[in-house]
Amino acid sequence: MGHRVIYVEKCEYLRLYLDNLKVMVKDNDILFPISDIQILVIDNYQSNISVPLINKLTENNVCTIICGVDHLPKSYILPINGNFATSGNINKQITWEKERKALLHSIIVKYKIENQIEILKQNNKSHEVIKKLYEFVDSIELDDRTNREGLAAKMYFRELFGSDFIRFDDDVINAGLNYGYSIFRSLITSIIVAKGYIANIGIFHKGKQNMFNLSDDIIEVFRPIVDDYVYNTMRDEILFKQEHREKLIQLTNKKILIDSRKQTVANAINQYLDSIFNYLDDETNKVLFPLPIIYDL
Repeated sequence: MGHRVIYVEKCEYLRLYLDNLKVMVKDNDILFPISDIQILVIDNYQSNISVPLINKLTENNVCTIICGVDHLPKSYILPINGNFATSGNINKQITWEKERKALLHSIIVKYKIENQIEILKQNNKSHEVIKKLYEFVDSIELDDRTNREGLAAKMYFRELFGSDFIRFDDDVINAGLNYGYSIFRSLITSIIVAKGYIANIGIFHKGKQNMFNLSDDIIEVFRPIVDDYVYNTMRDEILFKQEHREKLIQLTNKKILIDSRKQTVANAINQYLDSIFNYLDDETNKVLFPLPIIYDL
């Protein structure tokens, strides 16, 4: 997987040229080696993209995102077969033990809430709210039967964005959260496919019409990274601007801590996924979880 994040807003044509992405804007052509690209975001619904380029992007497992008129991600381009071991991995995925998935669900919820607590601490939020979230962590049951995740999220978002904040309202904060989550979800999905698994079959997300159940399981512990950016950059904004979109995309090009080491976000996702798959295959009882604080490369 490459390392570059390419955001395309003003472009008429995207073509393949000698293993390069050719971005054509009026009389100017810009070339990017496809092997260097980690994420390609096409944020112009009037752009045209060629079939040879699409195929080359999927061959190189580039996370390709296409946005709509509202600038929000609408489509992902993913390879049909991302790994030689896909058939065997899908067979394992289908037969993951129910009890082990339930236990893993509880562990993921625990670390998601702990990452939310870390963001509240970093932003000097209420000690009482932080204390309550720790109580939720200590009282998580198998498969989170008492919905500590939902209760924690409600307190967390209201403490971070104000008592009037309602998730999924039509406002700038929610636009930023949705956009950032979509970018992380697409990157996670591309890595899942590259490892020979399918995103449809999840651990605890089971939506029949959701093509990304597993991605939605994996993203949970990464969401606070987006929350922190939106809180510190967008909470007083009136409009969701291009600069916000670009910086949210660039979050995936930062470093975070996992297993006591700083890793790029993509590498952290790789390590996190490997530890989860090993856990579900009963090869280990240890899962590596990332921390939500970002560092520049």
